[in-house]
Amino acid sequence: MRALRALAPEHPLDFLAVLRAALAGNGPAVLPVPVGSAAAILSDVPRRVAVVIETSGSTGAPKRVMLATNALLAGAAASAVVLGGAGQWLLALPVHYIAGVQVLVRSIAAETSPLVLPPGHFDPQQFRRLAETMTEPLRYTALVPVQLARLLDAADDPALLAVLRRFTAILVGGQAIRPDLIARAAELDVRVVRTYGSSETAGGCIYNGVPIGDTLVRVVGGQLELSGSVLADGYLDDDVRTSERFVVEHGVRWYRTGDLGDIVDGRVRVLGRADNVIVSGGEKVSLDAVERIVRSCSGFEQAVVIGGDDEVWGQVPVVVVVVGEAAGDAVVAASVVAALGRAARPARIVRVAEIPLLASGKPDRRALAAQLPA
Repeated sequence: MRALRALAPEHPLDFLAVLRAALAGNGPAVLPVPVGSAAAILSDVPRRVAVVIETSGSTGAPKRVMLATNALLAGAAASAVVLGGAGQWLLALPVHYIAGVQVLVRSIAAETSPLVLPPGHFDPQQFRRLAETMTEPLRYTALVPVQLARLLDAADDPALLAVLRRFTAILVGGQAIRPDLIARAAELDVRVVRTYGSSETAGGCIYNGVPIGDTLVRVVGGQLELSGSVLADGYLDDDVRTSERFVVEHGVRWYRTGDLGDIVDGRVRVLGRADNVIVSGGEKVSLDAVERIVRSCSGFEQAVVIGGDDEVWGQVPVVVVVVGEAAGDAVVAASVVAALGRAARPARIVRVAEIPLLASGKPDRRALAAQLPA
């Protein structure tokens, strides 16, 4: 067994040396946590585990995911092959999320020095100034969709646009990315790579719908399952959940993602969370599917759809949008009904001053549901 150390680094580069030692087996395994987090009593972990990541718990109970050195390095190696080679990375994400950790792992594997964007509000001009100091010919960064949107919104600045175009690839993941963002990036000649994965797969293991490295994908009962070298060892101190999510069939270990999806022409499509489903009038309705349709309507690009209780229907979709950003409500309802049927029709549209976000940039759906009126 191996000791596990929780670390809340004031600066991500403080974490780099600790992470390097953990990967090499010369130090304890590490659990990166947000700055200011309370101290926790931690169990020992298997010797092969280098990093433990606590999930955000945006729609369910948080989990502590155990990742072995081999899984982290397999993800980094596969990424380098697909992207065209190892290079220099700009870290713009917190290191207590797997995407942030993987930026540092890739930097260690590439033997390059990462640049680190200061924590706090994401400022496109600050991003530009830091990116202008990158020195390697191959340049990468990893973002969440809201960060990419802010960069593209500010891309009328020629200096910022030039910096964005110099990136070999900008990885964007962590949540669904709107098609209009991908289209805008392509029009501006900015290379964006859509990634799909999770802490349980050591980060993104599917790029633009195509598995990387030795990752395998299958669909079982409408849900995506993944296999390959990048899989986590399981969940710390949670054998029950580990056995539920990680299964072995015919000698192959699979991770049940909990995401609905399919494979079309060799490309993986993610359709939404299997647990983000309500029953409205006796029919199952995917809130993720409703949200995709709602976000295709003008003015609703940042809307969030959650479930609400209803005396007649049992549960109903509720659209939450920031004040001043919405077009006609009737258009939204009609668009959803046309695509998904009457049971999916939003019961109401609620306007708020702002939508709470997790540190990863994802909407904090539980906080949003708690603050809405009954």
